[in-house]
Amino acid sequence: MPGSERRTIATLIPALSGEVRLRGDALTRVRGLAYDSRRVRPGDLFFALPGLHTDGRRFVGPAIEAGAAAVLHQGELDSYRDGVAYLQVPDSRKGMSELAAAFYGHPSRELSVIGVTGTDGKSTTVWLIHQLLEALGSPSGFVSTVQMKSAGRVTANPLRQSTPEAPDIQRLLRRMADSGKRYAVLEATSHGLAAQTGRLSAVRFTAAVCTNISHEHLEFHGSFERYRSDKANLFRSVAESGFGVVNINDPSHRYLIDQSAAPVLCYGLDNPRADLWARVDRSDLSGSTFTLRYGDLELRARLGLPGDYNIENLLAAALTVLRLLPVSPADLARHFPGLRGVPGRMETISAGQPFRVIVDYAHTPQAFARLLPLVRGGTEGRLIVVFGSAGERDLEKRPLQGELAARYCDIVILADEDPRGEEPEMILGQIAVGCRREDPEREQGKGLFIIPDRREAIGRAFDLAERGDTVLLLGKGHERSIIYADGPVPWLEAQVAREILRETGGGR
Repeated sequence: MPGSERRTIATLIPALSGEVRLRGDALTRVRGLAYDSRRVRPGDLFFALPGLHTDGRRFVGPAIEAGAAAVLHQGELDSYRDGVAYLQVPDSRKGMSELAAAFYGHPSRELSVIGVTGTDGKSTTVWLIHQLLEALGSPSGFVSTVQMKSAGRVTANPLRQSTPEAPDIQRLLRRMADSGKRYAVLEATSHGLAAQTGRLSAVRFTAAVCTNISHEHLEFHGSFERYRSDKANLFRSVAESGFGVVNINDPSHRYLIDQSAAPVLCYGLDNPRADLWARVDRSDLSGSTFTLRYGDLELRARLGLPGDYNIENLLAAALTVLRLLPVSPADLARHFPGLRGVPGRMETISAGQPFRVIVDYAHTPQAFARLLPLVRGGTEGRLIVVFGSAGERDLEKRPLQGELAARYCDIVILADEDPRGEEPEMILGQIAVGCRREDPEREQGKGLFIIPDRREAIGRAFDLAERGDTVLLLGKGHERSIIYADGPVPWLEAQVAREILRETGGGR
């Protein structure tokens, strides 16, 4: 960052809230920020963070050996070295967020920042808002699970986190501001919004958008109420001069409105009480046509993305842009047909096979409930699905996924998703319980296959598929690895599917 060589501990301390104890020289220069001791460079300030499996204080020594000039930590350290500045704070994650914002010059104060949260549809809604802003001549940057753009072109998100750690967020926002962006659209996950991580706590938001709230990530939040409250932090953080956007058909929309000091607008399907709503005229795998209503205005519109849920995502994006820019709904709707989807979201894989193959990221019961009926209705033959469920994550959703899969799919093949430290067979067995609860006739080899090896599972799906069938590969989408107990294994679902189709000659 230009000018970062002039940052000193003394200039950064005022950004920290709560009691701060300084050991060492307040004039120590800070040239960069690091929260991973393996990435420390000379002159960096190292954040010693508490973690689920380890304590960042263990890595203070290696960080200093790598050249760290300063350390921010909570709790006492075993030792302190001469020549290093130490900042002891009550909460090192909150401190990291505050200090990162100050180090990068509070870039969110120079941008209109739109946060998008929700259980499903976040990445797509972020991408749609970005595309609409750019189409209307308003330079925009964005960060989502799948992609990001800070200065130049759109690139894949190289980070495993949908909402990166605070130093990464602030660095990206600074690049956006310095490259002339006026707007920044951030995917705001429940993890990123939670006080435990503080990733977004020092970002100033102009707008808060929520697509929906359903069952997810209870292994982290502990309860649905806590999960919903953490998402509501986005609405609590918007100033009165900003605004919120919520789905009026989502049961939690009133809760979010009540948490916001700013005005909150509503969108939704078939609900005249919403500020922006739509009546679907046609919706299938090729796209949708619908009638848009905004006040007294009524107009026909078209979207090339499949499913009612993508119309909902578009309504969220459109209502946000209508509030941000002086544009009419008619002028905005002219750009709808040209909007593109997110990689790994309803991505069709074609290698000359006589059956359809679709890759999608759907991994929650609500996403299954939206996607499976759509694909079922657009499939002439049988619907074959391959999916799993993440290890060390929400256990309660697993049988619900199984129930929905058995309800809509002729053949269910259960495979590894991200088992992490759990036994893969145990995870898949819990999903299978839901399959059999919906359809007691489902047994191994009889409409149900448990094949942990995901490549083998996809190969079996292609072997079983016939002309007119659809093979749906769910849960991995854009992700570039499968995480096992001993670490990640490289994986890109669309690429693997194409490889298997080539190896088998494109199926029957």
